[in-house]
Amino acid sequence: MSPTSTAKAGPRPAEAGPGPRSGPGTDPDGGPAAALRRTWRKASPYAYVAPFFTLFLAFGLFPLLYTAFVSLYRVELQTSGEMEWRGIANYTALFADEYFWISLRNTFTIGVLSTVPQLAMALGLAHLLNYKLRGRTFIRTAVLLPYATSVAAATLVFAQLFGRDFGLINYVIGLVGVDPVDWQTGTVASQIAVSSIVIWRWTGYNALIYLAGMQSIPHELYEAAEIDGASRWRQFLHVTLPGLRPTIVFTVIVSTIGATQLFGEPLLFEGSMSGGISHQYQTLGLYMYEQGWGFFHLGRAAAIAWVMFVLIVVLVGVNALIARRRARKEAGR
Repeated sequence: MSPTSTAKAGPRPAEAGPGPRSGPGTDPDGGPAAALRRTWRKASPYAYVAPFFTLFLAFGLFPLLYTAFVSLYRVELQTSGEMEWRGIANYTALFADEYFWISLRNTFTIGVLSTVPQLAMALGLAHLLNYKLRGRTFIRTAVLLPYATSVAAATLVFAQLFGRDFGLINYVIGLVGVDPVDWQTGTVASQIAVSSIVIWRWTGYNALIYLAGMQSIPHELYEAAEIDGASRWRQFLHVTLPGLRPTIVFTVIVSTIGATQLFGEPLLFEGSMSGGISHQYQTLGLYMYEQGWGFFHLGRAAAIAWVMFVLIVVLVGVNALIARRRARKEAGR
């Protein structure tokens, strides 16, 4: 071949070199890097939720189990390192104590006196805020202010309002000819006073929960009811309440748990661990505090804590069972 023909043929293509090496460190399918990525994909969900479960085990499950362990021993606050096995003696002594039953009864009555009016008022307030009112954003913010207030500050203010000699409540009822009421000594009066603090603090909070539930109800249901000639009251009964049933069940359960654990309001109302002279408003939480930090019986206080835990589980289970049965009855209609 002549040089001319070689030039016409053009440059020779470069020879293909060896391809990319398929070593163990660069293979995307079988190398250590790929195996590490696959392992991370599988483990990453658990790594994301691990902080929550770590905190729950440290500050939730472990204290619960350790409290159950301590409730089986005689433990005094002064000598907490010395433990004497008692078995269920702390529980039997607890059930034989009349003040335990008094505190259990007070917990139930104060819970009813605070929860029922609170949720009823919250439902009505939420229904009012659901309409287009002038300044409703400000009102929605204002109703949450009692919840943001310190329980100590709120209770001290209410203790002054319910004072026997110079309280504002007695002054107001005295204007209509009612004799002054001893709000801190009478059983019913003191429980009403303590319940009023709970109602004042939590009504706005529950009202906003109900308001959020009302806004999730389709507006077409109200339009259809209005076309059928239903008044606003009948719309509330037949549209709003059925749509709010899951929200109402939630607030009832949360309020039941809160009523069972009620502690700050009765403690600060008069500043007494015994809940008044005759234990007239001592709740289970206050009774547990008195046994543990008043009488230094940590074992018995742990037993009270477990009784409260079992009571909460039973009450929540009853509420859930009632709600489920009602839902089944309405579904079968």
